[in-house]
Amino acid sequence: MTFDLELILVLGTLVTGLIWLADVVWWRKARGGGMEEAGKTRPSEPWYVDYARSFFPVLLIVLVLRSFVAEPFRIPSGSMMPTLLVGDFILVSKYSYGIRLPVVRTRVIDLGQPERGDVAVFRYPENPREDYIKRIVGLPGDKVAFYGKQLYINDVPVEQVFKGRYEGSGSGTVMDGAHLMEERINGVSHQVLLWPDRPSVEGEIIVPAGHYFTLGDNRDNSNDSRFWGFVPEANLVGKALFIWMHWDHAAKEMDFSRLGTRIR
Repeated sequence: MTFDLELILVLGTLVTGLIWLADVVWWRKARGGGMEEAGKTRPSEPWYVDYARSFFPVLLIVLVLRSFVAEPFRIPSGSMMPTLLVGDFILVSKYSYGIRLPVVRTRVIDLGQPERGDVAVFRYPENPREDYIKRIVGLPGDKVAFYGKQLYINDVPVEQVFKGRYEGSGSGTVMDGAHLMEERINGVSHQVLLWPDRPSVEGEIIVPAGHYFTLGDNRDNSNDSRFWGFVPEANLVGKALFIWMHWDHAAKEMDFSRLGTRIR
């Protein structure tokens, strides 16, 4: 069962806020919470009012930070190796692509648009309750092509430099032997993995207005736009910023070397 944490936060904040407000406006007066009579003690608050007053500010702060500032995510798969490894915990900027209302996710303030090369979190178009993270390589109107392991954007091949064979650690060892390539998009370099002997989807397509084309950095082991199409602008969640923790499942230990790594 999938829980919508954002919806739970909104409902929790709404319910506790209404209970607290109702107590201040009506209930407190009804139980004699105004001026105390001589020799009488002030009636105690019901337990639900006490809980509401305690939890409302906490829930509100978490909701505001998570909805409009930043949200943590955990990387569950190797589709973005070597940039992101299984077990990385990342922080995602929620305002990079505009301020959106929680739950309905309607954009109310436009603060920016995705750029080629951004590592972005978005709601999976085939199951919007599931979050995906990929690299945006195609903007609206772009012609994106993929032939012979080579990415082309608007008929220009994206620069790739062979850096040697990949040597992973922990959960990353499953990709030992892949070719480690340095790729440059929009003036920013990042690394990708390629398996020369593995088949890959090939073809070219024009990105429609209001949509984006994404690829995983682990090019031969990624479920991305080559298989299910484009990411609608409304599905964007935010831009990945940095790794704030990593728990190596294979070694059962913390990898402190990845803490604070900027995602690019």
